[in-house]
Amino acid sequence: MPGLRRLVLDVLKPLKDPSIVDVALELTKVPGVEAVNITVNEVDVETLSLTVVIEGDNIDFNRVKIVFDEVGAAIHSIDQVVAGERIVEIPPRPEE
Repeated sequence: MPGLRRLVLDVLKPLKDPSIVDVALELTKVPGVEAVNITVNEVDVETLSLTVVIEGDNIDFNRVKIVFDEVGAAIHSIDQVVAGERIVEIPPRPEE
């Protein structure tokens, strides 16, 4: 049965360790995760604002949340969820 295929998350992570490299590697250990992309959007005095894109087949979202908890990060918002047999892309908006 098809499950989650893509998650786009807005995540706040403390500036201190672990690095985003370590976080990405931990996320790849989650069942169903095939690829992770972490982009730093903003650096504050104590936090990093990240966009985290996770793709795979039947991603275990509960385990994803556990990884973020373990590294001291918090999911600020869920910006995109794709589920089902295939990934549906959002068509580009026509220029106005």
